[in-house]
Amino acid sequence: MSSDAGTSPTSPAPGSSGLWRTVAEIERYVATDGWGAPLRLFALVRTADALARDPGLAHRLPANVVEEARADAGHLTSVEQDGVPAVTDLDELLGQLAWPDGVDGAALVVERILVPPDAEAEVRAATSSQDEGARARALAAHPLAEDVRIAVGVLRDGSHECAVRSRSKDSDGEVATGADLVPGLVSALQATLQD
Repeated sequence: MSSDAGTSPTSPAPGSSGLWRTVAEIERYVATDGWGAPLRLFALVRTADALARDPGLAHRLPANVVEEARADAGHLTSVEQDGVPAVTDLDELLGQLAWPDGVDGAALVVERILVPPDAEAEVRAATSSQDEGARARALAAHPLAEDVRIAVGVLRDGSHECAVRSRSKDSDGEVATGADLVPGLVSALQATLQD
């Protein structure tokens, strides 16, 4: 998927970064597949740098992407990674990832069930600490549980952006965005870019 995926007419906020636009576009792209999708992982590359390394790439990318990259050195192209294993422990997967030097950043999209902190504490107190499966089922069944899709993008320079869509407000206009919505996930993904 390139950053021009055209999956939504929603425009980025004025003055927004290339990373913000890319994360928002990735989230909209994944949203077209509906809910219940597995984790999706993307390499992020600065399009202008990729074009400089491989001039033939200009013929494989849409013309508007090439124009945007030539006008904006911060323009990013996302490349979805195939063969990402289905995992139950996201931290374990991220702990095994490493990106080559030609990759400027990474993005991932994952679905989670969120409950308010009080409700989570209530469920933790009511379930055995030994049975994580029972706890997960209890959290999912809680009346205040909310399905969310989380998209996070990070760059080697430390820049990061997040987008969160809830199932109950499943429209492009209701997606929450911001750099620090899921700081733990940002840190874990950022660690995959460390040398």
